[in-house]
Amino acid sequence: MSDKPASMTARQEKWFASILDSMERETGKSLDEWVAIARTCPETKPRARKAWFKEHHGIGTNRASVILGKAFPETAHWAEPDSLRDTLWADPASRAVLEAVEAAVADLPGLMSSQRKGFTAFSKEFQFAAVRPSKGGAARLGLAVDPGAAPRLQPPKNEGWSERLKAVLPLSSPADVDDGVKALLQAAWARS
Repeated sequence: MSDKPASMTARQEKWFASILDSMERETGKSLDEWVAIARTCPETKPRARKAWFKEHHGIGTNRASVILGKAFPETAHWAEPDSLRDTLWADPASRAVLEAVEAAVADLPGLMSSQRKGFTAFSKEFQFAAVRPSKGGAARLGLAVDPGAAPRLQPPKNEGWSERLKAVLPLSSPADVDDGVKALLQAAWARS
């Protein structure tokens, strides 16, 4: 396993390196020492392990994620992005919506796509869009544009993706990824 996720932007790589560089200086322990401690954690689920780190060692979410990713690479969300993608997008109708969004952004210069546990993210320098499956073969597209940019846009509701994504567009089929959606994706990309 590599120490960092694949498909990171230059900004994300810099952030990741800063966490690694400051680990020992700010915590008094090296990454390897924290990995050894992580392997003693009685919890088995990633969220519970992060909570354990915070409660017992004062380690925040970002550092805990890095430590746990190294200690338990099989649970790191970047360890097997294809498997994560297949699990998240198992519904063929929702997957078809994802593929329509991917086709709409495919030619944007500097595009980075990364798979997260609950959504697929798109970035240039910053995340500009994300799409997650929803019930009934649909999906929700988050965009880094103002909700007033188009009548179909809505404000986000507990989406769990980047706070930069200020608008959400429900997509019920691949046909919904029309020229208007492509223009919104282009505008969001330009802002990132």
